[in-house]
Amino acid sequence: MSALLPELEFDLPESGLINGRDVPAGVIRAPYRWAWQKYLDGCANHWMPQEISMAADIALWNDPHGLTEDERRLVKRNLGFFSTADSLAANNIVLGTYRHISSPECRRYLLRQAFEEALHTHAYQYIVESLGLDEGEIFNMYNEIPSIHEKAAFLLPYIHTLTDPEFHTGTLDADQRLLRSLIVFACIMEGLFFYVGFVQILALGRRNKMVGAAEQYQYILRDESMHLNFGIDLINHIKQENPQLWTDTFATEIRGLIERAVELEYQYAIDTMPRGVLGLNAEMFHEYLRFIANRRCVQIGLAPLYAHAGNPFPWMSEIIDLKKEKNFFETRVTEYRTGGSLAWD
Repeated sequence: MSALLPELEFDLPESGLINGRDVPAGVIRAPYRWAWQKYLDGCANHWMPQEISMAADIALWNDPHGLTEDERRLVKRNLGFFSTADSLAANNIVLGTYRHISSPECRRYLLRQAFEEALHTHAYQYIVESLGLDEGEIFNMYNEIPSIHEKAAFLLPYIHTLTDPEFHTGTLDADQRLLRSLIVFACIMEGLFFYVGFVQILALGRRNKMVGAAEQYQYILRDESMHLNFGIDLINHIKQENPQLWTDTFATEIRGLIERAVELEYQYAIDTMPRGVLGLNAEMFHEYLRFIANRRCVQIGLAPLYAHAGNPFPWMSEIIDLKKEKNFFETRVTEYRTGGSLAWD
């Protein structure tokens, strides 16, 4: 090495997602190969919003008899919430999580995830512009619509924990704060708060309405399912490496947060469909949210919160299952993969 450059030495730890030392970016270590594989899977499933035609949506939206007022309300509320939520998600990753997770394998996936959050915001902007909606109305809903504002207000303290430049891990309390915020981000924000909106827009697509927007939401849902799976694996790996963090008190607190999130998302369901629409109603979503909450609890090692919570939307399970990915809206197939990990049925 040139005498002008300092010798770099790296201590390669066998484990340590938090409080670990930086290692060369090209090193892929066995304990975190799962994160590297998720990065590769994300890269293989690349897509861009403008590849999807919005022509049918534009014609339907401009037809005074094309959509009911309840359907229009549902679409606009969804765009208002999701555009804000994915911006918060990107900030949480870039300004917070990335700084505190030391594994280069996980950081690689987090960079891909941050790009995908930007891509999702791009998709919502594309839909808004295509339909000629009032951007001020849509993008300010987090301030003006209580059901959207309350969800954002619930999330912000946990995002601020990670983005606070004065926050550092290394103590029991700080490491629990990190783990708590990661659980809120993965299991609640991406794993619960998005699901009413996904069902609603995909239900429109199943009725051959707003098929361009529904196709984009399908691809966004696929991305978000991968984000959720990464978040769950990250949480469980941190628990495995740091068992002292998972106390009975901490687990009880997490259960309470998930229970509160179910009620907030239920209120959002009531607000977006006060009279019921598309054969859906808010009570169906109350059941669905309890079903999802139970799944999230089990995925991170907690007992289910609710007894006898069923899934009123079994068709959503097929859409979420990446191995069954297909263009079921019967619109044009968009080939956007850069690799061969997935195939249309």
